[in-house]
Amino acid sequence: MDMLRKPTFWVAIIAVCVSLLFLGHRGTWDPDEGRYTNVGLNMLDSGDWLNPRRNEEVGHWTKPPMTYWAIASSVAVFGVNTWAARLPAALSYLLCVWLVWRMARRLSPGSEAAASLAYATMLLTIGASQYITTDFILTAFSTFAMHGFVEARFGDSRRRWWIATLWIGFALAFLTKGPPTLLPLLAVITFDALIPGKQRPRVFGWSALLFPVLALPWYFAVVRLHPGLLEHFLGAEVIKRVASDDFSRHGEWYGFLVVYVPTLLLGTLPWTPTLLRWCKSLPADVRRWWGNGAQRAADAPWVLLMLWIVLPLLVFCLARSRMPLYLLPLFTPLALLVGMQRQREGRALPRWPWIAAWVALVLALQIGAGFWRTHKDASEWADEIRRRAGGQPVTEVIFVEDMTRYGLHLELGLSTHIEKIALYPLPQSKFDRVYDELLQEELDEHEGDALWISKASAWPRVIAQIHAAGYEATPLGAPWQGRMFFRVVRR
Repeated sequence: MDMLRKPTFWVAIIAVCVSLLFLGHRGTWDPDEGRYTNVGLNMLDSGDWLNPRRNEEVGHWTKPPMTYWAIASSVAVFGVNTWAARLPAALSYLLCVWLVWRMARRLSPGSEAAASLAYATMLLTIGASQYITTDFILTAFSTFAMHGFVEARFGDSRRRWWIATLWIGFALAFLTKGPPTLLPLLAVITFDALIPGKQRPRVFGWSALLFPVLALPWYFAVVRLHPGLLEHFLGAEVIKRVASDDFSRHGEWYGFLVVYVPTLLLGTLPWTPTLLRWCKSLPADVRRWWGNGAQRAADAPWVLLMLWIVLPLLVFCLARSRMPLYLLPLFTPLALLVGMQRQREGRALPRWPWIAAWVALVLALQIGAGFWRTHKDASEWADEIRRRAGGQPVTEVIFVEDMTRYGLHLELGLSTHIEKIALYPLPQSKFDRVYDELLQEELDEHEGDALWISKASAWPRVIAQIHAAGYEATPLGAPWQGRMFFRVVRR
């Protein structure tokens, strides 16, 4: 069959296998997977898709709602399980593989197989496709937006339509992670300024109105409902994350070296050597482009990809909140560069046995992750809770001044709610609360089906406070993972 001889067919098979085959093989890992899944499940359970919530009493305002909408929708269709919760990330990865193929065909015809294969097999893109965060959904919308720009500048005559898709993509990305999603616009604006050429549809034409129409209604609605939320969004979630190390995310001056250099070198495996060769040739390319508009126009695809990587990366390095997955949107232009660089060098695709060996290694790592024993695995906590509950219902799990395992919401079922409480009043932000309630407030609710968890080291202090409030704490077995499991009843 002719289809079996086409590289694109095998790229598609590889992408589907590495993204979907073992998607539900392991339990939910806290804190990230549990936190995002918990909010999505609360939306599904409550029917309130406007206000993200940690639980019935406390909102969750660290991110816009798109990721929660995606998780809740997937679980509603495919059931309450880890496969469904991770499916939006996996589908985002598959969409990016396809969009990379399309963009490579426009930028440098003949490079699409290598570019899409590179994206499908890079270590970071595969790993992120198996992990519940906002980052791959953001990357999919950002890639969709830039795909529209590539089509408008290098593609067919339907340019105004493609510019409209640029703004649709950025609007959806803005609903996923807010202002940082607009960083690729720096590359778009700079590219249009540097590349002379024939009349082109304006990026900031009438179609730009699609952005506020799609991106802002949710913000207007929740800001109107919750006074002070706009200040929180701008202050804590934008300015503080960029200009301070309040979130303890490698804010040291050298933090970008610690986080981003390994991410780029290891995350782009097995294609890192190709990208290093591009880096080696980049200074000579820049010298050719400097002051020479005609040369920049001739090398326009290379100029665009260079700007798409360098300008956002510079911002990421200057910002004082740094995490590896922040760079995930840059893996789209990196994969495109792999295809173009190999084409420039006259290199064919790697031999298929070599590719098969790499894919087998990646799948083995995914299988191994399912058997890796870690305290972050909420499925193990759920199994322990079921054992200690002895068949009795558990409608709520309460963590007392401890890391909250929000992944239990998925692992124990939609009707189980997770809370974190404090023994004493503590100062905390209205929109980013560390604790949901105080001990006394939780006791006053008197929910008999709740199971409580605290650190074993804090047990004497916890039980003393519970007794002082007129309640009795009954341990459920010996400590596990350094934690006490117990029930609380009125004396």
